[in-house]
Amino acid sequence: MRSPKERMRARGRRQRGRRRLPHSSVNRMVPNVLTLLALCAGMTAIRFAVNGEFPYAVFAIIAAGIFDGLDGRIARMTGTTSDFGKELDSLADAITFGVAPALLAWTWGFHLMPVVLLTEWHIKLTQLGAIASFLFLMAGASRLARFNITSNPQPSNPGRPGKKYFVGMPIPAGAGVIAAVVHFRGGDPIASLWSCITWVFIIVAAGYLMVSTWRFYSFKDIDFRSRQPFQLVILLGLLFAAIWFESQRVLFILALAYMASGVIWRLQWIFRRRGNSPPPSYKQASQPS
Repeated sequence: MRSPKERMRARGRRQRGRRRLPHSSVNRMVPNVLTLLALCAGMTAIRFAVNGEFPYAVFAIIAAGIFDGLDGRIARMTGTTSDFGKELDSLADAITFGVAPALLAWTWGFHLMPVVLLTEWHIKLTQLGAIASFLFLMAGASRLARFNITSNPQPSNPGRPGKKYFVGMPIPAGAGVIAAVVHFRGGDPIASLWSCITWVFIIVAAGYLMVSTWRFYSFKDIDFRSRQPFQLVILLGLLFAAIWFESQRVLFILALAYMASGVIWRLQWIFRRRGNSPPPSYKQASQPS
């Protein structure tokens, strides 16, 4: 016979076990639900882009980026990462940050050009824009495939080791560049030849940076569960306020700055490597001084 205290302890263990099951199930579901919400936002962006409602398409891509950022962080915080969640996230990203921004880039920048500008060169430029949009989509899909099969990716200019950097610009950032430029222009379609040429270079550059092996900051070393310095809290508050009141300019600057950061780190690494003298040969190093 067990004593009353032992029976109470056994009852408490059973009750804690019963409580743990539903909470763990919810924790497993939350990241996948956020991934599906990002997928729905991407489909909404496609619908708005087809209808020519570009500002709403931009907001849908931004919402998808927020959901996509939350699902991975919550999965890591709760320890509920799974192979199913990774595959679902990859498939959702291919549509949300690949198809949707590529369609937005082509529809906004080339498909709705004014009829007056449809000369022979402009028609060729429209076709070139379609090719650039296809390249962006293929680069994004390739970036996701490489991310899935690489267990410990190392950039060509490694810098500091660890998971502090992405190898190549992540596909949500590439979609953010497309959305930020469209948002900066207020959603008005491009109506000049030089703007179309610049837009082609931006799309191709974003696609190239996604498949490159250059390093981009991942923000994964920021742990929101720990106590953050007061300066960081103030900085984040000022950033959110700036986005709220001047979203067009601030998002445009942030997107291009992140896009340029990989190029700057790459150039810095190249010049640093060239500046260092090569090591002496084996014979020179072995000779006594």
